[in-house]
Amino acid sequence: MTKKQVTTITLLSIIAIVLGVLVSGRIWFRLDLSKNHAYTISDVSKNLYKEIPDQVRVTYYLSEKLSAIHPMPGEVTDLLREYAAYAHGKIRITVKDPVKAQLEDTVEQLGIVPQQIQTVEKDQASIATVYTGITIEYLDAVEVLPFVFSLDTLEYDLTSRIRDMVRGTVREIGIIAGDSAKQWEQDFGTLDQFLQLAGFRVRQISAGDEVPDDLGALFVFGGVEELNEWALYRIDRYIQTGGRVLFAFDGVFVNSQGNLDARSLVDQGLLSMVASYGAIVKSELVLDRSALTIQYQTASRSGMQQVHLARYPLWIGILTKNGNAKHPLTSQFSGIDLFWASPIELSPSGSVTAEPLFTTTDEAWLETKDFYASPEIPYMLEAELAGTKGKKTMAAVLTGTFNSYFAGRAKPEREGATETLPDMPAFAKEARIIVIGDGDVASAFVQRRENFDFMAQTALYLSNDDDIITIRNRQPQAGRLDRITDEAKRGMVMNTARIVNLGLIPLLVVAVGLFLRWRRTKFK
Repeated sequence: MTKKQVTTITLLSIIAIVLGVLVSGRIWFRLDLSKNHAYTISDVSKNLYKEIPDQVRVTYYLSEKLSAIHPMPGEVTDLLREYAAYAHGKIRITVKDPVKAQLEDTVEQLGIVPQQIQTVEKDQASIATVYTGITIEYLDAVEVLPFVFSLDTLEYDLTSRIRDMVRGTVREIGIIAGDSAKQWEQDFGTLDQFLQLAGFRVRQISAGDEVPDDLGALFVFGGVEELNEWALYRIDRYIQTGGRVLFAFDGVFVNSQGNLDARSLVDQGLLSMVASYGAIVKSELVLDRSALTIQYQTASRSGMQQVHLARYPLWIGILTKNGNAKHPLTSQFSGIDLFWASPIELSPSGSVTAEPLFTTTDEAWLETKDFYASPEIPYMLEAELAGTKGKKTMAAVLTGTFNSYFAGRAKPEREGATETLPDMPAFAKEARIIVIGDGDVASAFVQRRENFDFMAQTALYLSNDDDIITIRNRQPQAGRLDRITDEAKRGMVMNTARIVNLGLIPLLVVAVGLFLRWRRTKFK
């Protein structure tokens, strides 16, 4: 090869490398082997540029100190680069260090929250203040993700907010707390936070107040003994206008603030109204071998208080495998916890379709009479096990045009009210209803994030964003550690794991070592 040829090849190689660097930002490839391709943006996000008339500016405010000690900021940056690669110039991504750019005050005014982390440099521990948040700007509108340190819902957060900003829409959820004993901050504060983080504006609606026709969706928690016909008329009318409603209430009252006495609820109309739509919440309690642990106290003979931990079958852990994989809301179901819940029987009319969303295991059973909820005498909880054992439906979705519960009846009146209830629409529009037989599914009892994630996904489904909900469903799942509910099977699996990990694997390592030593000795 001549010197001229070498020079030419070298020059062409340098040009190829430079061109490759220049186009690398517009060509993206990632090998994603995770379930549901959780780390690759979906087709919804890839095609988002088609909906964007003007450029969207996404700024990732990231402290270099954080990116130097943790891999998560790199993963977030990769996801943002992937957005830019598919955006055809409609989404511009910028990464800034607020400290280097001297933007700390500006960033904090936007709502990006500084975090303190412990760092170790040259054997010296210190506390550093870092930033990891995102702003989304479109025309004059600004949305802020105050703390970004996970990919779990990041694609959803970006895509849903960009779409809303471009369309000029605001997702709004109305919530009616039907039981006066429930306090908003104490019982629904976490739900409020999760819905707001999911991009929803939450509106508290007092029982009996107007439910706007244009409300995105309505959540009704409890209210069997307190929602009167005036309040129920408002909800029924919203459904007739094509509204989307989640009903979550109990069929049996359990005194969770006292000694767990249980009794049937006195229905003021809510049970009957929901039953007329096609979902009958039974006045029964469901128990299951897939149970959570309860902590309770008893007094010893000496008067000392003793603390006990026990499996409590009235607190049910709904398993991933018991979700309806064919429905978009539960296609990637992560499980949910229920507390003193009641079963649902489906009986829809001809204009309504109904299907279960999730069920118990086959090991569930019922209490249908003489309700007993104390964990102190376990065998009392199994009094009706033999005759009621089997899988129970705990949540269902109904879609179609619903007959009005107040059809052919005079409008309810409220004593002292000067206003008159509006007429029902002439024709009912197609609506969506979800029913869960548990009024505590999103209350202060809940310890699992999955319950609130399910509430956020329910809000999305009821708000008709079927494509967006698939993004949240694609997030990676860790699953539960208690999927095996049968005690004998669980014991067998645990013993097998001990034998394999503590016995067979060490013996295999020793055997391989002895074999390699023997082989080296033999062939010296």
